[in-house]
Amino acid sequence: MDALDAIKTRRSTRIMAPEIPARELLDQIIESGRLAPSGSNSQSTHFIVITNKALLTEIAGIVMAEFAKMEVIEDTYISLKNSILMSKKGQYAFHYMAPVLIVTANKKDYGNAIADSACALENMMIAANALDLGSCWINQLHWLDESEGVRAFMEKLGLGADETITGGLIVGYPANGELQREPLPRKGNPVTWVE
Repeated sequence: MDALDAIKTRRSTRIMAPEIPARELLDQIIESGRLAPSGSNSQSTHFIVITNKALLTEIAGIVMAEFAKMEVIEDTYISLKNSILMSKKGQYAFHYMAPVLIVTANKKDYGNAIADSACALENMMIAANALDLGSCWINQLHWLDESEGVRAFMEKLGLGADETITGGLIVGYPANGELQREPLPRKGNPVTWVE
């Protein structure tokens, strides 16, 4: 699949088979993230790859407990609002039970931390699609970066005390025809040409 086809056919996949993709496929996806551009070529994005089912279950429980503590206010972002409401019902697995979670982090005092990690996450999503794997960007750990429970857990897995969680990506084999879905119509993302 060429690069433009990989971009055009990429979908956010939330329903995945429980099998962990082959290590060689995951290595290719992670390497695609590592090859992403970074400000001044800092190459400071840290990738924490979790494939251990017990650890994924544990972090899902921590995330649900943290969101359940929050209150929804009038201007709460819709995805955050849904995370909070589902957590209060005890029905929330932020990683959609995917077999792989790749957490990105970067230096806390680095101005391009989010931008560099976003480039890496996008590269990894396109690579996953090219390898016939599903993926979906996950922001919940970034939203909970200052939570003591989330930080303590992630620091056990290698997150540095000087790092901020910038995002995450779930990866797996799509289930239920997830990759065959038609793209949603594009109604936003306006383009202005100045010639």
